[in-house]
Parts: sequence; structure tokens; C-alpha cells
Amino acid sequence: FRRTEIAMSCCKSERKAKDTVDDENVHKMVQDYYGKQLQSSKDLKTNACTSSGRPHDIILNALKEVPQPIKDRYYGCGSPLPFGIDGLHVLDLGSGSGRDCYVASKLVGEDGFVTGIDMTDEQLDLANSHIEEYTKTLGYEKPNIKFVKGYIEFLDKAGIESNSQDLVISNCVINLSPAKTRVVQEVYRVLKEGGEFYFSDVYCDRRIPSELRSHEILYGECLSGALYVEDFKRICHKAGFADPRIVSRSPIDVNDPELKELLGNCQFFSITFRLFKLPSLETVCEDYGQFAMYRGEISGHTHNYPLDDHHLFITNKPMLVCGNTAAMLSETWLAKNFHVDGFRDVHYGPFDCGGNSVEGPNTGKVVTATSSGGTSSCC
Repeated sequence: FRRTEIAMSCCKSERKAKDTVDDENVHKMVQDYYGKQLQSSKDLKTNACTSSGRPHDIILNALKEVPQPIKDRYYGCGSPLPFGIDGLHVLDLGSGSGRDCYVASKLVGEDGFVTGIDMTDEQLDLANSHIEEYTKTLGYEKPNIKFVKGYIEFLDKAGIESNSQDLVISNCVINLSPAKTRVVQEVYRVLKEGGEFYFSDVYCDRRIPSELRSHEILYGECLSGALYVEDFKRICHKAGFADPRIVSRSPIDVNDPELKELLGNCQFFSITFRLFKLPSLETVCEDYGQFAMYRGEISGHTHNYPLDDHHLFITNKPMLVCGNTAAMLSETWLAKNFHVDGFRDVHYGPFDCGGNSVEGPNTGKVVTATSSGGTSSCC
């Protein structure tokens, strides 16, 4: 393994010698922490790895069928699974015990397929040991789920082909990687055009001091490896994800007195992002006079569909959208659930994200999709 700078931005650090850590040592540390030291989520010292709100009823119902040992060794910080993914090919980065893969297995149905990748033998053994039982529980003729050993920084070496996945998910794992930029680049590679990276992770409101990044407990607890959220967005842009969208954001409490003292003023958040692989996306929101209407057909979203934390589409209500949002709704797996009207042949300037009503073609007043912010990207 090479030595890789664990940097909180895409820029080179002037103190590179102090901000580096051996990739192999980081991987071994994480493998030991999650494979041997932790026996259940109760062993964690903070809620960083398990911070999340109440899952949707669809997720809760699916979890009832997941074997209990799988749930006991779950360390995620969110629920990175969009609904309406039937028939899709899904890849879970750092799948751990396999809980999210098992849930996804039910959501994609027999025509879909789920692959989990992890580097920890103990977790892989557990995940693989319940596949046959779970397949029978769901009533499938054959398994639609598999787990492979490998590193999320090197998906190619694990046999994950380019342009092979409709959806990539991840649950509180990227912060544990010593090469976060490469992880995002690999996700972009394996996604099909129009595919999506939908994931939850831990982020910080500032760049974490270099002396804390090698602290084993802080790293294992998903804290000292967390990226400054703005630096993460820069990584996304460089990889090709032009318009990262935030789905949800919640604060993380660090109650352990010793760890709290070490972290000082650092504030941490569990954030769920969605990134689309679309060459047509622009770095700012532009107005082409397009509007979108949600059909109301995604399970769990009968009355409305929240694309992100500031775009809520009301069922059967035409809503003005920027060019990027129009592309996300018409050029991805979401397309069958939306009617998008208008093209990019006429440009009207930057898109007004203020939420004002304007006249739409043959519809009278058309409401702008609920949004906030200026004329930068919607994230």
C-alpha cells in the first residue's frame, strides 16, 4: 500500500509529513475495531456511527424480516436507501454485517441485485451466513444478494466493473477511508450514466486538527476521519458529481468527557447526500423554463416526493425547476416517476431559488419547487 495524505481538502497540505498515515495501518485499525473490539452497537462510545432518526415504515417493515444477528452488528449512521428502486443493481460500500444489503434485497425485488463489499472477515462471514435463510423468507427462487471482500478505494480489484451499477449506497463508511477522494472517483466509475450515489456519513463543520486524525478511538468512532463538509463537496465536483444534494442533516452528540475535550469546538453531523452521475449537470442552478410533475407512484411517497432537503414535489402539481433538477428527474432511474416538460434550447439566466410563483405554459400559475438559497448549486 502507498502512503496517502488524509487531507481535509483537495489541496496539498503544507504539513504533509504530519498529515499522512499508512493506508494499511488504517485498514488494520478499522478491521480490528469493527471485527474484534465491537460486538454490538452498544459497545460504541459515541452515537456518531449510529446517529439517525426513525426509519420510514417501509424500512421498519423490511427490518422485521432481517435476521437478528445481522441487526445486532449494525453500525450505520442513517438509512441510505431511496424508495422505488425495484429492479435496480445496487452496490453497498463497507457493507459490514449486511443489514442495508438485506433491506435493499427486498426493495429491489427478484429482478434486482445487491452487492456488498467489505474488508472485514468477521463481518463478511456473518453477512454470508444468513443469505440462504433470508432468500427463503422473502420467497425468492434464488438469492439476489452477494458479498465480496475488498477495499472501497479499489472496487476494480474486487471485480466491480465500470458502468455496472444503478445505485451505490454507503452508511457511515467513507469517513473511515484513508483515501476518500479515490472512493468517490471509484463510485463515479462504477455507476451507469444516470446512476446515483445515495449515502449517509459523518462530517465536521471545520477541518479536523492533524494531531487528532491518528487517534484510534476517535477514528474508529467515525469522528477524526470525518471530512469538513465543504471539502467533501469539492471532492465530489472534481470526481464529476457537479451538484451534490443534501437529503437530511442531524447533529451528532459526543458525550464521552475525554473525547469531547479532545475534539474541542469541532461540531459533527450525520448527513445524507445524493449524487447523480450526469454529464449534463452544471455547477450552478440555471433557468430554462422547465417544470416537473411528480406522478405519486413511489411507495412511501404517495402525496409528495422529497428530492432533497429543499425540493419537495407535490403529487400531480407542476413545479418550476432548474436545469439540474430537471435532469435529475428525467435522465436517471427517477424518470419513470416524473413528467418533465421543457428543454435547454432557451436560457433565461440563473434559476431563482426563492420559491416564487410564475406563469407556466398552459397551466396558469406554476409553483417553483420548494427551495431556498441563491443562484449557486442547490446543495
